[in-house]
Amino acid sequence: MAEFLGNMYSWFSFIPRITFTNLVEILILTVLIYEVFLWVQNTRTGVLLKGGLVIIAFYLLAALFHLNTIIWIANNLGQILLLAVIVIFQPELRKALEQLGSKNIFMDFFTTENKRIQEGYTDKTVNEIVRAAYEMGKVKTGALIVIERETPLQEIERTGIMVDGIVTSQLLINIFEHNTPLHDGAVVVRGNRVTAATCYLPLSDNLSISKDLGTRHRAALGISESTDSLTVVVSEETGRVTLAEHGTLRRITDPEELKKALAVESKEEAAGGRFRLWKGRHKNERKAE
Repeated sequence: MAEFLGNMYSWFSFIPRITFTNLVEILILTVLIYEVFLWVQNTRTGVLLKGGLVIIAFYLLAALFHLNTIIWIANNLGQILLLAVIVIFQPELRKALEQLGSKNIFMDFFTTENKRIQEGYTDKTVNEIVRAAYEMGKVKTGALIVIERETPLQEIERTGIMVDGIVTSQLLINIFEHNTPLHDGAVVVRGNRVTAATCYLPLSDNLSISKDLGTRHRAALGISESTDSLTVVVSEETGRVTLAEHGTLRRITDPEELKKALAVESKEEAAGGRFRLWKGRHKNERKAE
């Protein structure tokens, strides 16, 4: 028996012995890697990383097909590209370090997971946004409503005032009412809640925009160029409703058209959630509520 056990041990001798120190290191590295991926997900860094992956794939193709000139240029520009990456990611890196020093990582890791789950919005939220947009359009009250989709908008929210209220037409109308503290700027909607108001949006540099459109439409176009969000704009001059998406502006003629445009996105997010365990769990919890 002892000889058999000795032979078994010799067969599996290539497997390294895992000590308590190894387990601690594995746990620490797991938490760090998780936090890095979470940071990438919650900022626009993910979009920039996709561009970096495209460049890496192009370099690998050049190496595969022996494009020596391109490889030589890429190798000599490597250090410059590294400095460029640091400059490009400087705002995100600074915010990550600030957050690292201002919060308890382990408590956040175990207690705020639910807050990190991005939830889709329901048909009720769509109806409330449509009703508010056209009620404000009738009295020519300007409005800017940004609906978050896959790209996180936490950076935009930080420029405004936190609200964290359920989306209702009355709330939206009151926010954009003239001479109120929150009427200037944009509102950010995540899921079924208004998360922030008076937010500043990046203005578009598109020179082909009609001169008849003001800063509000240019801001809606700017946020749609840098994120995948949907932005509902109500003109203060004409009362017309416009939808900004993927760097384009589409004039909406009636409430049904706007409802269909927003409802399609709502159904797509709900369908995508069926294949995500965590997202599906929270969807069932919302139904139970």
